[in-house]
Amino acid sequence: MNTKIFHYRLKRLCAFIIGIVFLLAGIFKLLDPVGAGLVVEEYFRFLHLGFLIPVAKAVAVILALIEALLGAALISGIFRKPVAIATSVLILFFTVLTLFLAIFNPAMDCGCFGEVIHLTNFQTFIKNLILLLMASLAFIPLNDLGESRKRKYVSFGIVAASLVAFTLYSLSSIPLVDYTSFTPGSDLYSAGNQGDGESEDRFVSTFIYEKNGQEGAFTLDKLPDSTWTFVRTETIRMNGPEFKDNTPILSFSDSTGTYRDEMATSGNVLVMSVYDAQGLKGDAWTKIAQSTEGARAAGFTPLILVSGTKQMLDSLEVIVPSVRKDLIPSTFFADRKTLLSLNRSNGGATWFNDGELIEKFPLSKLPSDDEILAMTGYDPTEAMLKTSTKGRLRFQGFLLYSFALLLLI
Repeated sequence: MNTKIFHYRLKRLCAFIIGIVFLLAGIFKLLDPVGAGLVVEEYFRFLHLGFLIPVAKAVAVILALIEALLGAALISGIFRKPVAIATSVLILFFTVLTLFLAIFNPAMDCGCFGEVIHLTNFQTFIKNLILLLMASLAFIPLNDLGESRKRKYVSFGIVAASLVAFTLYSLSSIPLVDYTSFTPGSDLYSAGNQGDGESEDRFVSTFIYEKNGQEGAFTLDKLPDSTWTFVRTETIRMNGPEFKDNTPILSFSDSTGTYRDEMATSGNVLVMSVYDAQGLKGDAWTKIAQSTEGARAAGFTPLILVSGTKQMLDSLEVIVPSVRKDLIPSTFFADRKTLLSLNRSNGGATWFNDGELIEKFPLSKLPSDDEILAMTGYDPTEAMLKTSTKGRLRFQGFLLYSFALLLLI
C-alpha cells in the first residue's frame, strides 16, 4: 500500500469515526428533546444569556438535528467539502466552550449524548480535543477529500428523512427509552411509607448526584464516591428512616403547604404532571379533568401535580369554571424539575402501582376511561416490562436501521 492510499484511508477513517460520534450524539439528544432543552438552558445560564431560555428547546432540537445530519453525511461521504467545514466549525466551537466548562467546572452536565451517556466537564473537553485532532487529519487539506459515491446520496436522503420523522415523533411523544430517575420499574421513596406516621416532619438538605443516567440523593455525612457527578441541592421532607440511593423522590404538597407524598405510594395512582401550567391550553385542562374523573371511577387515586402556586393556578383564565371544579380536589403542587423528570410531556400521565412506576403517557395519548378501567386488570409488572421493552426495541431498531442504510447502500 503506497503512502497516498494510506493517507486517504486514514482521512476517511477519521471522518467516519467523527460521523459515528456526531450521529449518535444527535440521535440521543433527539430521543429526549425536553432533556436536551434543559441542558441548553444550563448553557445559557452559564453564559449569562438568560433571555434566550424561552427558545432553549428549539435551539437544542435544531442543533441536535444538524449534528445527526452531519454525522450521517460524514459516514456516507457526501458533500465532503461543505460538510468538513461545518463539522470543523462545530467541533472548534464545542472545544472552546467546553474549555471554559473545564476551567470553571459549573455544576452542570455537558449534554453531549443527551441523558444516555454522562461525562464530566473535563472528560467532555478531552473528547472534543480528540475530535479536533481527528478533524485536522480528516479534513486538511480541504481540496483533497476524495470523491463521493452517487448511491450514497440515496442512503443519506433516506436517513435524513428518517431523522426528521424521528424528531417530529419525539416532539409529540415521550422518549422511547427513559433515562431519567423516574424510569419504569423504579420504586418511589415517600415519607409516608416510613415510620408510624406519628413522628414530626423534618427537613433534610440533600445533594443530588448522578451516575449512569440515574440520580441519587445523599446527605452531607454520606456523600458518594468520585464516580458520581453533582447535579443540584434539594431540601427533602423526611419521616422515619433515611431514603435509599437511586430512589426517585416524588414530593408534593396541598394548597396549605402540607406534604402529601404518601398518596402516590398506595394502590393504583394516576399522576397528571403539569410543569408549565401557563403553557397548557383550555382543551388540555379539559382532557386532564376527564382523565382524572375516569381514574377515580376506575378506583385509581388521581393526582394532578402542578409546578407553581394555588394563586397562579387560580389566575389561569383558560380553565373554565366547570373544569376547574373537577380539578380542585385532585390538585397538588410540586417542584418543576421533579415534574420534568417524572414525565417529559407537559400534562402527561404516569401510572404507579403501590409506588412502582408502571407506564407513562403523553398528553396527546392520555388513556381513555375504558383504557384506565382495563389497566386495573393488568399485571403491573407485566405491563411495565411490556411497555419499556417495546420502546427500547423500537429505538434500537431505529439505530440499526440508520446505520445499515448508511453502511450497506
